[in-house]
Amino acid sequence: MRTIEDLAFLWLLVATSLAFGLIIWPYFGAVLWGVVAAIVFAPLYRRLLWVTGQRAGLTAIITVVLVVLLVIVPLMLIASSLVIEANSLYDGIQSGRLDVNQYLRSVGDMLPAWVKGLLDRFDLSTAGALRERLSQLFSQFLQLVLTRALTVGQSTLEFIVSLGVMLYLLFFLLRDGSGLTRRIRDAIPLRASQRDELLQKFAVVVRATVKGSILVAILQGALGGLIFWVLGIHAPVLWAVVMAFFALVPAVGASIVWLPVALYLLISGAVWQAIILVAFGTLVIGLVDNLLRPILVGKSTRMPDYVVLISTLGGISVAGLNGFVIGPMIAAMFIAVWDINTSWRRAAGIPAIQAGSHENADRLPPSGDTDSRD
Repeated sequence: MRTIEDLAFLWLLVATSLAFGLIIWPYFGAVLWGVVAAIVFAPLYRRLLWVTGQRAGLTAIITVVLVVLLVIVPLMLIASSLVIEANSLYDGIQSGRLDVNQYLRSVGDMLPAWVKGLLDRFDLSTAGALRERLSQLFSQFLQLVLTRALTVGQSTLEFIVSLGVMLYLLFFLLRDGSGLTRRIRDAIPLRASQRDELLQKFAVVVRATVKGSILVAILQGALGGLIFWVLGIHAPVLWAVVMAFFALVPAVGASIVWLPVALYLLISGAVWQAIILVAFGTLVIGLVDNLLRPILVGKSTRMPDYVVLISTLGGISVAGLNGFVIGPMIAAMFIAVWDINTSWRRAAGIPAIQAGSHENADRLPPSGDTDSRD
Protein backbone atom coordinates (compact mmCIF):
# COMPACT_ATOMS: atom_id res chain seq x y z
CA MET A 1 0.00 0.00 0.00
CA ARG A 2 1.10 3.54 -0.75
CA THR A 3 0.32 4.66 2.81
CA ILE A 4 2.63 2.06 4.29
CA GLU A 5 5.41 3.04 1.89
CA ASP A 6 5.04 6.71 2.78
CA LEU A 7 5.05 5.91 6.49
CA ALA A 8 8.12 3.70 6.12
CA PHE A 9 9.97 6.41 4.22
CA LEU A 10 8.99 8.97 6.87
CA TRP A 11 10.44 6.78 9.61
CA LEU A 12 13.56 6.23 7.49
CA LEU A 13 13.91 10.01 7.09
CA VAL A 14 13.61 10.54 10.84
CA ALA A 15 16.00 7.69 11.67
CA THR A 16 18.72 8.82 9.27
CA SER A 17 18.38 12.42 10.47
CA LEU A 18 18.76 11.37 14.10
CA ALA A 19 21.72 9.14 13.21
CA PHE A 20 23.39 12.00 11.36
CA GLY A 21 22.80 14.31 14.34
CA LEU A 22 24.34 11.69 16.64
CA ILE A 23 27.39 11.41 14.40
CA ILE A 24 28.12 15.16 14.32
CA TRP A 25 27.14 15.79 17.96
CA PRO A 26 30.77 15.70 19.25
CA TYR A 27 31.44 18.71 17.01
CA PHE A 28 28.14 20.45 17.64
CA GLY A 29 29.89 23.58 18.91
CA ALA A 30 32.14 23.76 15.85
CA VAL A 31 29.19 23.34 13.50
CA LEU A 32 27.11 25.89 15.41
CA TRP A 33 29.78 28.59 15.36
CA GLY A 34 30.62 27.80 11.75
CA VAL A 35 27.01 28.44 10.78
CA VAL A 36 26.85 31.56 12.95
CA ALA A 37 30.08 32.93 11.46
CA ALA A 38 28.84 32.22 7.94
CA ILE A 39 25.61 34.12 8.56
CA VAL A 40 27.34 37.04 10.28
CA PHE A 41 30.14 37.42 7.72
CA ALA A 42 27.98 36.75 4.65
CA PRO A 43 27.62 40.51 3.89
CA LEU A 44 31.41 40.90 4.03
CA TYR A 45 31.79 37.89 1.72
CA ARG A 46 29.37 39.38 -0.80
CA ARG A 47 31.27 42.68 -0.84
CA LEU A 48 34.60 40.93 -1.30
CA LEU A 49 33.04 38.79 -4.04
CA TRP A 50 32.47 41.94 -6.07
CA VAL A 51 36.09 43.03 -5.48
CA THR A 52 37.59 39.67 -6.55
CA GLY A 53 35.57 39.47 -9.73
CA GLN A 54 33.04 36.84 -8.57
CA ARG A 55 35.73 34.26 -7.70
CA ALA A 56 33.89 32.42 -4.94
CA GLY A 57 36.73 30.20 -3.73
CA LEU A 58 39.26 33.01 -3.40
CA THR A 59 36.70 35.25 -1.70
CA ALA A 60 35.82 32.53 0.82
CA ILE A 61 39.51 32.01 1.66
CA ILE A 62 40.03 35.76 2.17
CA THR A 63 36.96 35.93 4.43
CA VAL A 64 38.13 32.98 6.54
CA VAL A 65 41.58 34.56 6.93
CA LEU A 66 39.96 37.81 8.06
CA VAL A 67 37.83 35.90 10.59
CA VAL A 68 40.98 34.29 11.98
CA LEU A 69 42.90 37.57 12.20
CA LEU A 70 40.06 39.74 13.50
CA VAL A 71 38.23 37.31 15.78
CA ILE A 72 40.05 34.11 16.66
CA VAL A 73 43.56 35.46 17.26
CA PRO A 74 42.38 38.32 19.55
CA LEU A 75 40.19 35.89 21.50
CA MET A 76 43.15 33.56 22.02
CA LEU A 77 45.32 36.45 23.24
CA ILE A 78 42.61 37.56 25.64
CA ALA A 79 42.16 33.99 26.89
CA SER A 80 45.88 33.61 27.58
CA SER A 81 46.00 36.93 29.45
CA LEU A 82 42.90 35.91 31.40
CA VAL A 83 44.54 32.67 32.52
CA ILE A 84 47.72 34.47 33.58
CA GLU A 85 45.83 37.06 35.65
CA ALA A 86 43.46 34.52 37.18
CA ASN A 87 46.40 32.29 38.10
CA SER A 88 48.22 35.22 39.69
CA LEU A 89 45.18 36.20 41.76
CA TYR A 90 44.49 32.62 42.81
CA ASP A 91 48.11 32.04 43.86
CA GLY A 92 48.02 35.30 45.83
CA ILE A 93 44.88 34.21 47.67
CA GLN A 94 46.22 30.73 48.37
CA SER A 95 49.54 32.06 49.64
CA GLY A 96 47.89 34.69 51.82
CA ARG A 97 49.38 37.68 49.98
CA LEU A 98 45.85 38.68 48.96
CA ASP A 99 43.24 38.40 51.70
CA VAL A 100 39.81 39.02 50.20
CA ASN A 101 38.21 38.64 53.63
CA GLN A 102 40.49 41.39 54.97
CA TYR A 103 39.57 43.64 52.05
CA LEU A 104 35.87 43.12 52.78
CA ARG A 105 36.49 43.82 56.46
CA SER A 106 38.32 47.04 55.55
CA VAL A 107 35.42 48.13 53.40
CA GLY A 108 33.07 47.49 56.30
CA ASP A 109 35.25 49.54 58.65
CA MET A 110 35.29 52.47 56.20
CA LEU A 111 31.53 52.62 55.80
CA PRO A 112 29.80 55.80 57.01
CA ALA A 113 27.93 55.75 60.31
CA TRP A 114 24.49 55.80 58.68
CA VAL A 115 25.40 52.74 56.59
CA LYS A 116 26.64 50.89 59.67
CA GLY A 117 23.41 51.80 61.43
CA LEU A 118 21.44 50.36 58.55
CA LEU A 119 23.50 47.17 58.69
CA ASP A 120 22.93 46.96 62.44
CA ARG A 121 19.19 47.11 61.84
CA PHE A 122 19.44 44.03 59.60
CA ASP A 123 22.01 42.28 61.83
CA LEU A 124 24.68 42.48 59.13
CA SER A 125 27.27 44.59 60.89
CA THR A 126 29.14 41.55 62.22
CA ALA A 127 28.56 39.36 59.21
CA GLY A 128 31.90 37.58 59.33
CA ALA A 129 30.35 34.48 57.83
CA LEU A 130 29.06 36.53 54.92
CA ARG A 131 32.52 37.99 54.27
CA GLU A 132 34.03 34.54 54.48
CA ARG A 133 31.47 33.21 52.02
CA LEU A 134 32.12 36.03 49.54
CA SER A 135 35.83 35.34 49.79
CA GLN A 136 35.23 31.64 49.12
CA LEU A 137 33.00 32.41 46.14
CA PHE A 138 35.69 34.62 44.60
CA SER A 139 38.30 31.90 45.10
CA GLN A 140 35.98 29.30 43.59
CA PHE A 141 35.39 31.56 40.58
CA LEU A 142 39.12 31.87 39.95
CA GLN A 143 39.54 28.13 40.42
CA LEU A 144 36.77 27.51 37.88
CA VAL A 145 38.49 29.75 35.33
CA LEU A 146 41.79 27.95 35.82
CA THR A 147 40.13 24.52 35.69
CA ARG A 148 38.44 25.31 32.40
CA ALA A 149 41.71 26.67 31.03
CA LEU A 150 43.58 23.52 32.07
CA THR A 151 40.84 21.39 30.52
CA VAL A 152 41.25 23.20 27.21
CA GLY A 153 45.03 22.93 27.50
CA GLN A 154 44.91 19.20 28.14
CA SER A 155 42.66 18.69 25.11
CA THR A 156 44.65 20.89 22.77
CA LEU A 157 44.33 18.41 19.92
CA GLU A 158 40.55 18.31 20.30
CA PHE A 159 40.40 22.10 20.35
CA ILE A 160 42.54 22.36 17.21
CA VAL A 161 40.38 19.78 15.43
CA SER A 162 37.17 21.62 16.41
CA LEU A 163 38.64 24.93 15.27
CA GLY A 164 39.69 23.34 11.99
CA VAL A 165 36.23 21.87 11.48
CA MET A 166 34.64 25.27 12.12
CA LEU A 167 36.93 27.09 9.66
CA TYR A 168 36.61 24.32 7.06
CA LEU A 169 32.83 24.41 7.34
CA LEU A 170 32.86 28.20 7.24
CA PHE A 171 34.72 28.14 3.93
CA PHE A 172 32.16 25.89 2.25
CA LEU A 173 29.18 27.67 3.79
CA LEU A 174 30.46 30.94 2.37
CA ARG A 175 31.39 29.55 -1.03
CA ASP A 176 28.28 27.39 -1.51
CA GLY A 177 25.92 29.36 0.73
CA SER A 178 23.36 30.25 -1.94
CA GLY A 179 23.10 26.69 -3.19
CA LEU A 180 22.80 25.25 0.30
CA THR A 181 20.15 27.79 1.21
CA ARG A 182 18.18 26.85 -1.88
CA ARG A 183 18.37 23.13 -1.04
CA ILE A 184 17.30 23.74 2.54
CA ARG A 185 14.42 25.91 1.37
CA ASP A 186 13.25 23.17 -1.01
CA ALA A 187 13.52 20.48 1.68
CA ILE A 188 11.47 22.24 4.37
CA PRO A 189 7.88 20.89 4.25
CA LEU A 190 6.15 24.24 4.73
CA ARG A 191 4.20 26.67 2.61
CA ALA A 192 6.45 28.91 0.53
CA SER A 193 5.50 32.07 2.41
CA GLN A 194 6.00 30.45 5.82
CA ARG A 195 9.28 28.85 4.75
CA ASP A 196 10.78 32.04 3.32
CA GLU A 197 9.72 34.12 6.32
CA LEU A 198 11.12 31.55 8.74
CA LEU A 199 14.50 31.33 7.00
CA GLN A 200 14.74 35.10 6.77
CA LYS A 201 13.87 35.44 10.45
CA PHE A 202 16.50 32.84 11.35
CA ALA A 203 19.27 34.78 9.59
CA VAL A 204 18.12 38.08 11.10
CA VAL A 205 17.98 36.57 14.60
CA VAL A 206 21.50 35.11 14.37
CA ARG A 207 22.95 38.41 13.21
CA ALA A 208 20.99 40.30 15.86
CA THR A 209 22.14 37.92 18.60
CA VAL A 210 25.80 38.15 17.65
CA LYS A 211 25.97 41.86 16.76
CA GLY A 212 23.39 43.12 19.21
CA SER A 213 24.36 41.02 22.24
CA ILE A 214 27.79 39.44 21.97
CA LEU A 215 29.50 42.29 20.12
CA VAL A 216 28.05 44.94 22.42
CA ALA A 217 28.99 42.88 25.49
CA ILE A 218 32.56 42.44 24.21
CA LEU A 219 32.83 46.18 23.60
CA GLN A 220 31.50 46.99 27.08
CA GLY A 221 33.93 44.53 28.64
CA ALA A 222 36.83 45.96 26.63
CA LEU A 223 35.98 49.52 27.70
CA GLY A 224 35.66 48.39 31.32
CA GLY A 225 39.02 46.62 31.18
CA LEU A 226 40.59 49.71 29.59
CA ILE A 227 39.44 52.06 32.35
CA PHE A 228 40.51 49.53 35.00
CA TRP A 229 43.99 49.44 33.41
CA VAL A 230 44.17 53.23 33.25
CA LEU A 231 43.21 53.51 36.93
CA GLY A 232 45.76 50.86 37.93
CA ILE A 233 43.23 48.29 39.14
CA HIS A 234 44.71 44.80 39.34
CA ALA A 235 43.82 42.14 36.72
CA PRO A 236 42.02 44.38 34.19
CA VAL A 237 41.66 41.58 31.61
CA LEU A 238 39.97 39.32 34.14
CA TRP A 239 37.50 42.04 35.12
CA ALA A 240 36.94 42.87 31.44
CA VAL A 241 35.87 39.28 30.77
CA VAL A 242 33.62 39.28 33.84
CA MET A 243 32.00 42.56 32.74
CA ALA A 244 31.48 41.20 29.23
CA PHE A 245 29.81 38.12 30.71
CA PHE A 246 27.41 40.14 32.84
CA ALA A 247 26.74 42.54 29.95
CA LEU A 248 25.20 39.60 28.10
CA VAL A 249 22.57 39.25 30.80
CA PRO A 250 19.77 41.85 30.64
CA ALA A 251 18.85 43.73 33.82
CA VAL A 252 22.37 43.07 35.20
CA GLY A 253 24.99 44.60 32.93
CA ALA A 254 28.62 45.50 33.47
CA SER A 255 27.76 47.89 36.32
CA ILE A 256 27.58 44.92 38.68
CA VAL A 257 31.41 44.88 38.46
CA TRP A 258 32.57 48.48 38.05
CA LEU A 259 30.11 50.03 40.51
CA PRO A 260 31.31 48.07 43.59
CA VAL A 261 34.91 48.83 42.57
CA ALA A 262 34.04 52.53 42.36
CA LEU A 263 32.46 52.37 45.81
CA TYR A 264 35.55 50.68 47.20
CA LEU A 265 37.78 53.36 45.67
CA LEU A 266 35.57 56.07 47.16
CA ILE A 267 35.58 54.52 50.62
CA SER A 268 39.33 53.87 50.56
CA GLY A 269 40.04 57.54 49.80
CA ALA A 270 40.74 57.35 46.05
CA VAL A 271 38.02 59.91 45.34
CA TRP A 272 39.17 61.08 41.91
CA GLN A 273 39.62 57.52 40.67
CA ALA A 274 36.13 56.68 41.91
CA ILE A 275 34.64 59.74 40.17
CA ILE A 276 36.42 58.90 36.91
CA LEU A 277 35.26 55.29 37.07
CA VAL A 278 31.63 56.24 37.77
CA ALA A 279 31.63 58.88 35.03
CA PHE A 280 33.22 56.53 32.50
CA GLY A 281 30.95 53.63 33.48
CA THR A 282 27.82 55.74 33.22
CA LEU A 283 28.60 57.90 30.19
CA VAL A 284 30.62 55.44 28.10
CA ILE A 285 30.05 51.82 29.13
CA GLY A 286 26.41 52.35 30.03
CA LEU A 287 25.56 54.20 26.81
CA VAL A 288 27.18 51.66 24.48
CA ASP A 289 24.14 49.42 24.70
CA ASN A 290 21.66 52.25 24.12
CA LEU A 291 23.58 53.76 21.22
CA LEU A 292 25.03 50.79 19.36
CA ARG A 293 22.36 48.11 19.75
CA PRO A 294 19.69 49.99 17.71
CA ILE A 295 22.30 50.67 15.01
CA LEU A 296 23.59 47.09 14.84
CA VAL A 297 20.27 45.31 15.26
CA GLY A 298 17.36 47.62 14.57
CA LYS A 299 14.14 47.96 16.49
CA SER A 300 12.25 45.31 14.51
CA THR A 301 14.35 42.41 15.82
CA ARG A 302 14.47 43.32 19.49
CA MET A 303 12.85 40.94 21.96
CA PRO A 304 11.52 41.92 25.36
CA ASP A 305 14.28 42.06 27.97
CA TYR A 306 12.61 39.45 30.15
CA VAL A 307 12.55 36.99 27.23
CA VAL A 308 16.22 37.65 26.51
CA LEU A 309 17.10 37.23 30.20
CA ILE A 310 15.28 33.93 30.67
CA SER A 311 16.39 32.47 27.33
CA THR A 312 20.03 33.48 27.89
CA LEU A 313 20.21 31.99 31.38
CA GLY A 314 18.34 28.89 30.24
CA GLY A 315 20.61 28.49 27.23
CA ILE A 316 23.72 28.77 29.41
CA SER A 317 22.42 26.17 31.86
CA VAL A 318 21.59 23.75 29.05
CA ALA A 319 24.36 24.30 26.50
CA GLY A 320 27.11 26.13 28.38
CA LEU A 321 28.96 28.79 26.40
CA ASN A 322 26.99 27.96 23.26
CA GLY A 323 23.83 28.91 25.13
CA PHE A 324 24.64 32.60 24.63
CA VAL A 325 23.55 32.10 21.03
CA ILE A 326 21.25 29.09 21.29
CA GLY A 327 18.99 30.46 24.03
CA PRO A 328 18.01 33.80 22.46
CA MET A 329 17.92 32.20 19.00
CA ILE A 330 15.41 29.55 20.07
CA ALA A 331 13.33 32.18 21.87
CA ALA A 332 13.28 34.42 18.81
CA MET A 333 12.36 31.50 16.54
CA PHE A 334 9.60 30.55 18.98
CA ILE A 335 8.16 34.06 18.72
CA ALA A 336 8.61 34.06 14.94
CA VAL A 337 6.78 30.75 14.49
CA TRP A 338 3.83 31.91 16.55
CA ASP A 339 3.75 35.23 14.67
CA ILE A 340 3.66 33.29 11.39
CA ASN A 341 0.88 31.12 12.78
CA THR A 342 -1.10 34.22 13.77
CA SER A 343 -0.60 35.77 10.33
CA TRP A 344 -1.68 32.53 8.64
CA ARG A 345 -4.83 32.29 10.76
CA ARG A 346 -5.67 35.91 10.00
CA ALA A 347 -5.11 35.37 6.27
CA ALA A 348 -7.23 32.21 6.35
CA GLY A 349 -10.11 34.12 7.93
CA ILE A 350 -10.05 32.22 11.23
CA PRO A 351 -11.48 34.62 13.82
CA ALA A 352 -9.63 35.26 17.04
CA ILE A 353 -11.33 34.53 20.34
CA GLN A 354 -13.07 37.70 21.46
CA ALA A 355 -12.79 38.96 24.99
CA GLY A 356 -16.52 38.55 25.63
CA SER A 357 -16.75 35.07 24.15
CA HIS A 358 -16.15 33.40 27.51
CA GLU A 359 -18.85 35.50 29.14
CA ASN A 360 -21.30 34.58 26.39
CA ALA A 361 -20.31 30.96 26.69
CA ASP A 362 -21.09 31.08 30.40
CA ARG A 363 -24.63 32.17 29.59
CA LEU A 364 -25.23 29.25 27.17
CA PRO A 365 -26.84 26.09 28.52
CA PRO A 366 -24.65 23.01 28.95
CA SER A 367 -24.34 20.74 25.93
CA GLY A 368 -26.20 17.98 27.73
CA ASP A 369 -29.28 20.19 28.19
CA THR A 370 -29.30 21.04 24.50
CA ASP A 371 -29.12 17.39 23.54
CA SER A 372 -31.97 16.52 25.88
CA ARG A 373 -34.23 19.20 24.34
CA ASP A 374 -33.48 17.86 20.88
